[in-house]
Amino acid sequence: MDQLKEIELRYAQIEAQLAANETYADPELVSRLNREQRELEPLASACRALAKAQSALAEAQGLLADPELRELAQEEQRRARQEVERLEGEIKLLLLPRDPNDNRNVIVEIRAGVGGEESALFARSLVRMYTMYAEGKGWRVEVNTVSETELGGIKEISFTVIGEGAWSRLKFESGVHRVQRVPETESGGRVHTSTATVAVLPEMEEVDVQLNPAEVEMQVYRASGAGGQHVNKTSSAVRLIHRPTGTVVECQQERSQFQNRERAMRLLASRLYEQEQTRLQEEYGQARRSQIGTGMRNERIRTYNFPQGRLTDHRVGLTLYKLEAVMDGDLDEIIDSLAAAQQAQQLAQQGG
Repeated sequence: MDQLKEIELRYAQIEAQLAANETYADPELVSRLNREQRELEPLASACRALAKAQSALAEAQGLLADPELRELAQEEQRRARQEVERLEGEIKLLLLPRDPNDNRNVIVEIRAGVGGEESALFARSLVRMYTMYAEGKGWRVEVNTVSETELGGIKEISFTVIGEGAWSRLKFESGVHRVQRVPETESGGRVHTSTATVAVLPEMEEVDVQLNPAEVEMQVYRASGAGGQHVNKTSSAVRLIHRPTGTVVECQQERSQFQNRERAMRLLASRLYEQEQTRLQEEYGQARRSQIGTGMRNERIRTYNFPQGRLTDHRVGLTLYKLEAVMDGDLDEIIDSLAAAQQAQQLAQQGG
């Protein structure tokens, strides 16, 4: 396949460039080459392994004519053919169109939904879950803005997950999350059903969406904690209003107004990017519902059932009985299933 040959050739060129001493005089070039090498490495490795397996298969087929080696050659032929088929399947998946945002940081927004104070406490549990997952991946979490309840729940929060590949993993988390458990506020021991909504956006810069600063109104105010208690005596918190769309974002966690404005601008760019993507999808007849819907219980993507220790992801029909581990950030099995389902859908569309 010409495409595979081009990839192998490009990978070899990058290796040669990185081996050359003069390349390191240009740090920006080195960074770009390293990034491209990381992106191509899985496919280049699979191509090399396929060539090796195909060579082993041809060698085994060549030995079939020898009566003394036929039995051994048949077994080797079977193993090599299985390896060739496995690698061809792997390469098919690797050749699927990549999401251009996969290596971006993400902005996660979580809001309490149906269920009063219990939904706010569940929102806090979700924040903890994603924070622990991020820490396990070596990513960093930075809070942009948060509104808490008197009992320690979270009405709403926006935070940024910083790390390579964050979007590729967390993009599947958008939707309504439903919890079934006995609330801390319930004295009778009855199981309640509540929801929290999660929206995940790829972090964008102003230039990514051609954001015009002249169209953005900035307001400053004092950051405050639960119950309106001031935690900052200066007006460092920033609220941005995008006049053409009416989109409003806030950031209050940094100490300086400048830092809050900078982070708020990235958040605004991300929101506007998401709005534009939705508009384009609708234009091409692929209209989809808003990521978080209205927060009603029947719009769930996942249920967390604490009495049974059970988690169910309704999109792929996956049920796991390890809820405690999931709430401690063990999300890979769920995310892997969702990623595999997406790949299967892409392959089916290509076949169609």
